[in-house]
Amino acid sequence: MVRIVHIQNSILATGRAPLRLHKALTEVDIDSSMLTMNFDINLTDRIIEAGRNPRIKAKLDFFLQSFITRKINRNFGSFSFPILGTDISDYELIRNSDIIYLHWVQGGFLNFSDYRHLARLGKPVIIFMHDMWSITGGCHHSFLCEKYMTKCFECPMFQKKGLIDWVAMEFNRKMKLYSGFNNFYFVSPSKWLFNCAKQSSLTKDKSIFHIPNIIDNNLFKPVGKKFARQILNLNEDEIVVAFGAILITSAYKGWTELLNALNILSKDKYVRKITVLIFGGGYNKEIEDAVPFKTRFMGFLKDEYSTVLVYNAIDVFVTPSLADNLPTTVLECQACGTPVVGFEVGGIPEIIKHKENGYLAKYKDAEDIANGIRFCLSSKIRGRLLPEFEKSVLLKKHIDLMNSVLK
Repeated sequence: MVRIVHIQNSILATGRAPLRLHKALTEVDIDSSMLTMNFDINLTDRIIEAGRNPRIKAKLDFFLQSFITRKINRNFGSFSFPILGTDISDYELIRNSDIIYLHWVQGGFLNFSDYRHLARLGKPVIIFMHDMWSITGGCHHSFLCEKYMTKCFECPMFQKKGLIDWVAMEFNRKMKLYSGFNNFYFVSPSKWLFNCAKQSSLTKDKSIFHIPNIIDNNLFKPVGKKFARQILNLNEDEIVVAFGAILITSAYKGWTELLNALNILSKDKYVRKITVLIFGGGYNKEIEDAVPFKTRFMGFLKDEYSTVLVYNAIDVFVTPSLADNLPTTVLECQACGTPVVGFEVGGIPEIIKHKENGYLAKYKDAEDIANGIRFCLSSKIRGRLLPEFEKSVLLKKHIDLMNSVLK
């Protein structure tokens, strides 16, 4: 039996995607385990934490990263330059595995030397790209910048030139790392990022696969709006528009565009009273005061049953992301039968079929986001998970990938 190990900074990061893949593999009798630095769920014999020392190093790394990025333009999102890390190549779980999946391992868990130690084991190392970081000089999304296609240097995130070009240094380190081994493989959950990886000078000559994130259809499914609203204490006759993000005001998530769209909607005479339901982190009184409708803040939805109830209780979900890969929230909403409005960017058009299971708005056009919300409410269309995202289809792709890399 093939033995798989998934490496992840935190189980709940990246929308639980590694955890869901791990569980799906075990359901088809594949020996799958996880090694995590931060154990934010209950540990089991198949989910193991890396120990105390990696977390101490990660805290130190955080301060070093904060110094490097202290002057970056936050409008471009996040930048990561791995400094400290932990050599996990001698862990029993790693030694006993046949294939290693690397998920989101930034945040002080692994540095480039740690990647190298894993590659030297001779096992296939599959880098699952949850954002653009693996193919750039350090940014997690490049927005309109295309320097990653040739060579990253003088990044627009760093507005003032310093003594060290951190971006060029990281790009060169990645180039040396990737070109030094033939057992690195890359998986993109979206066709958009797959194409970006094919164009990046870091990965254009590497083996790249397209396999979307897995959603559990037995859990994420329609359960009845009336029932869900009763549980969440939402009135049956109100219109509920939802938005969610790990950090509401993230540069990636388009909060400003959504707020502008809500202000446009507030002028509609025919729109009934709307409740804006928000979940995630970073909510404050200033955000509440800025929304022209009644708001309901749910905080972090740490368990999936609460998430299912929220998606079933709402009328429409809005994802005004300015940069995104294949957002898990959209997949989950569609599986629950809820339509989604989002910008035509990244992997979002691969999930939303315009005016069929949601609405694709023109990029950064708040008026069109408002049009999308109007359309979904007036047409009463239903969300629908497309056939290519069914769990059985994606599991087969992973099994084919495993067979391919083991050859």
